[in-house]
Amino acid sequence: MSTHPQHASSPSSGDDRNLVSIDENYLAPTFEDRLRIFWSKNSRSVLAACALVLVVILGKGAYEVIHARQEKAVAADYAAATTDDQLKSFVASHGDHILGGLAQLRLADQAYAAGNFADARSAYDKAAGILKSDTFGQRARLGSAIAAVQTGANADGEAALKQISADLSFGKVIRSEATYHLASMAAVTGNTAEAVRLIEQVTVIDPEGQWADRASMLRTSLPAATDSASVKSTESVPSISFK
Repeated sequence: MSTHPQHASSPSSGDDRNLVSIDENYLAPTFEDRLRIFWSKNSRSVLAACALVLVVILGKGAYEVIHARQEKAVAADYAAATTDDQLKSFVASHGDHILGGLAQLRLADQAYAAGNFADARSAYDKAAGILKSDTFGQRARLGSAIAAVQTGANADGEAALKQISADLSFGKVIRSEATYHLASMAAVTGNTAEAVRLIEQVTVIDPEGQWADRASMLRTSLPAATDSASVKSTESVPSISFK
């Protein structure tokens, strides 16, 4: 009886080469292998992140469109407000908007022009609260200070004017006007030396501005310093008579 060699049985027919599973433990994966592994593990997270970015972009675009339409509508309402009642209604509806502040500033200017200085002061204060520290807000604060002086609250007005004059964050036109009004107040009370000092300060703050010109005109109306000094000297020296 012939003996035939026994062959080891194979669990599967066909190619019996060793199959290697490709994962992160594989020693030498190719770039495509690494990409496939990453995608199989993180595809959901990547898709979710992309969807979130798309939602944010679309939401931002929609917000900008809506905001632009709202701003256009507010501007149209502001342009249509011409009477005091319309301006007051606009301020009531848009009190936190810069145009609401400008409407309040217009009301203050109109009250001041009409001689209603107490109402003007209150309106300027409200406008300053809305407009904050921008140029219009600075003008509102200056208007409030001047209106305070006009109502007879000289101490309050002078203190506010001094604060504006010394605040370097304010525009030079606003500061020079505030300083000019201080000089004018000093001149009215007869404090010539202080008036001259403030006039010189105006010309330093804004040498080429209109308030420097007005300050120069104010100085020409003041008594000469030498004249006032000679008067004081004459008054202080007693007369001497020889008998």
